[in-house]
Amino acid sequence: MTALIGIDWGTTSFRAWRMGQGGEVLEEVGDGPGILAAGALPGGFGQALRDRIGPWMDGTPVIASGMITSRNGWVETPYLPLPLDAASLARSLTLHDGIHFVTGAVSDPDGPAPDVMRGEETEIIGHLAGGGGDGLFVLPGTHSKWAWAEGGRLVAFRTVMTGEVFGALRDHTILGRLVQPGPGSGEAFRRGVEAGRQDGALLGRIFSARTLALMDRLPPDQIADYLSGLLIGDEVAHGLRDASGPVTIIGRGDLAARYQTAFAVLGISADVAPPGMARRGLWDIALKGGLT
Repeated sequence: MTALIGIDWGTTSFRAWRMGQGGEVLEEVGDGPGILAAGALPGGFGQALRDRIGPWMDGTPVIASGMITSRNGWVETPYLPLPLDAASLARSLTLHDGIHFVTGAVSDPDGPAPDVMRGEETEIIGHLAGGGGDGLFVLPGTHSKWAWAEGGRLVAFRTVMTGEVFGALRDHTILGRLVQPGPGSGEAFRRGVEAGRQDGALLGRIFSARTLALMDRLPPDQIADYLSGLLIGDEVAHGLRDASGPVTIIGRGDLAARYQTAFAVLGISADVAPPGMARRGLWDIALKGGLT
């Protein structure tokens, strides 16, 4: 029997789970359109949802998190200030078109540099609900999140635009002129991490991705891996200045592995969380919100 439908709906991704009475996955969909594509479809978000999981929607409670609650999403929900936990997110659910939407989080809203997240808070809650301890959580992506949990609550975070900057530098600057596709080089990535951990202005150090290639000291098919390592290395080196306690990476695939490697190069052991953190977080928030 279905107890809950959980949805993690991001800018370019869509995942949904039909869950049983104990939160177990009965059925899963992972290939739906992200909010940018779904919002442009005839019928918008509602039709996109029905196209992917229509047969599941029989009156079962539905809970969703991610960029679907942003200004570009289905409904814009307010940001919840820190600290927060599953119970505070449950109390702040927004009901719209029959769906319970999880709000985002905001750090230092009245300060000189406020920061926001949507979706990552649910993944962190999932890790905590699964018995994960406090400490530093790193969520790699286009906009990486560095978040700190204490006492089972999210207490601080900051955003680093490493992924987006990497794409821009590779595709739209002179650094990418010499780049050639290749099989991927872990050695070039680690070499970049070592360059990234060095002192000095980052905007000066990244030019080495071009000059090393010009001096025939970096093969063209390794430039992208070197540049990726340099940017991630700089991010991790600076992030570790505020780190305390265990480090947990919440992410999937090659990118999570790259961050784990970068931490290792800098002498820090970081664990990669098992998959399913968003689903587990949605389940815990739904439980505390009385949805199931």
